[in-house]
Amino acid sequence: MESGVLPDFLISMLENQYGKELSEKIIKGYSINRVTTFRVNTLKADIEYVENALKEEQIKYKKVYGFENAYILEDVSKNKIENLNIYKEGKIYLQSLSSMLPPIILEPKEGQDILDMAAAPGGKTTQIAAITNNKANITACEMNGIRAERLKYNIEKQGAKCVYVMKTDARKIEDFFSFDNILLDAPCSGSGTLDVNDKNIKEKFTQKLINKSISSQIALLRKALKILKTGKEMVYSTCSILSCENEEVIKKVLSEIKAEIVPIKLNNMEGLTLLPTKIDGTLCVCPNELYEGFFIAKIRKL
Repeated sequence: MESGVLPDFLISMLENQYGKELSEKIIKGYSINRVTTFRVNTLKADIEYVENALKEEQIKYKKVYGFENAYILEDVSKNKIENLNIYKEGKIYLQSLSSMLPPIILEPKEGQDILDMAAAPGGKTTQIAAITNNKANITACEMNGIRAERLKYNIEKQGAKCVYVMKTDARKIEDFFSFDNILLDAPCSGSGTLDVNDKNIKEKFTQKLINKSISSQIALLRKALKILKTGKEMVYSTCSILSCENEEVIKKVLSEIKAEIVPIKLNNMEGLTLLPTKIDGTLCVCPNELYEGFFIAKIRKL
């Protein structure tokens, strides 16, 4: 792929952060067609049921090593999957592997009060509901009306009965609320998930977008740490691989609020390639055929 498709300022940012060799690997990762992946929704079906349904349709699949309920689909269009009963009935959820990581790293438990601060379209929210067997109290925030309706639709379709949707800007949540566990999958520039086939990429991906994202990320992380209970943990994630939206945001907020990084420990997950980060214990996923570019940090409030 010719790097000329991408904005010059992004290439400079990548090279400054990662060096020329790794930057070329990232840019190559943007151009690879990613496989279609899904997770089994254990609130409505088990692995055996879903595998049998795929066999009946003669659809080739492969389980993803390191994930409990994730599958790769081989030689099948997304359109065909969306016409299957297991999809229509919410027994599976099409979701990227990178997107599945934050709820796994969050390690939500039954009985906890959990907040998903930027929840739409609901993949991670319903994943948290499934991990906790619908036995947690999950509040899911979405400020955009259309996206909030999509969130509600997916929550209902997935049978996530423990979720309450708040149509609000999570930055404006009252400080008297408190939570045991918070997922902040923050709005970002999307620098880890760029589509090089998009002819308008230079118009859409701008320094202005990055600056706006950083401003939102700082405000959201401050709010998250205010309403997280002392001694409890949260996850901060973005689909950006730029340190200005990740490590620098975390360093700024942690200089104001007493909190610490909890080192992330992952089992050997299939095809997971990590980029270097500027904070020990955080993860930055390199885009490739299996994963989108993604950053994840786990934080404990002191």
